[in-house]
Amino acid sequence: MDLESVADELYALPPGEFTAARGRHVAAARTAEDPALAREIAALRRPTLAAWAGNLRVRSAPEQVDALRRLGEGLRAAQEGLAGEELRELTRKRNVLVAQLAREAQRLAAEAGHPVGDAVRNEVETTLHAVLADADAAREWATGHLAKPLTPRPGFPATAATAAAPAARPARKRHLKVVEDPGEARAAELARARKEARDAEREAREQDKALRRDASRRDAAEARLAEATARVADLADRLRAAEEAETEARDALARARRALTAATRTARESRRAAEKAAERLDALAAEQG
Repeated sequence: MDLESVADELYALPPGEFTAARGRHVAAARTAEDPALAREIAALRRPTLAAWAGNLRVRSAPEQVDALRRLGEGLRAAQEGLAGEELRELTRKRNVLVAQLAREAQRLAAEAGHPVGDAVRNEVETTLHAVLADADAAREWATGHLAKPLTPRPGFPATAATAAAPAARPARKRHLKVVEDPGEARAAELARARKEARDAEREAREQDKALRRDASRRDAAEARLAEATARVADLADRLRAAEEAETEARDALARARRALTAATRTARESRRAAEKAAERLDALAAEQG
């Protein structure tokens, strides 16, 4: 047993089965007197639904894994070389492939008995964009051991539509309030947009904090559960050993009791024989006297 093979097994399981299976492997590593491996296994984190669905996609079609990694290399090279037309074409291909792979991951999750919604599929797409944007992310994704979705690095083109979109487009003109001075209307619209942006940024920061807090609590709870599971497995092993020792002791006691009973019977018979012999001796002595 090694960490790679254990991780392969664990990250192929549905998330709901991950923690218990990890605990069994931690206990097995401790039974094998390999505490370092037990700690490494206990450190493996349970995957989110999106990470698990992405791992399913990796395992089901390794040839598409290589294709996506090669496309990412080409897209990064095109971006670095500022090849606009090539960049737009590669970006279009990337979006088509990412959407296809994300839908396939959604289908595989449903076939595995855990259907996921569009929100999870979107997280899978985000991970795939990160894979295309960064070689390290691609290598991590290709292992099939993701525990959480990946995030694209800043500065990487987001979509083909973004790359080819016009530089500017009037925003929300249909909803502008009719006022006497168009300049005042534009200023009011800009002020509202700035406020909405600030509010959205503040809300995003709060949500990020809550997400990190919840993830930390989950990780701590999973670690405690893994430790408890390992302790339960260890105590179960000790209990089995104690029960076996008790059974052996009971068997030995039963054998000793049987031997004592037989020895007691033999001693009693010997004593009676000795008494009879003494009586005959006394009778013979009386006849001769």
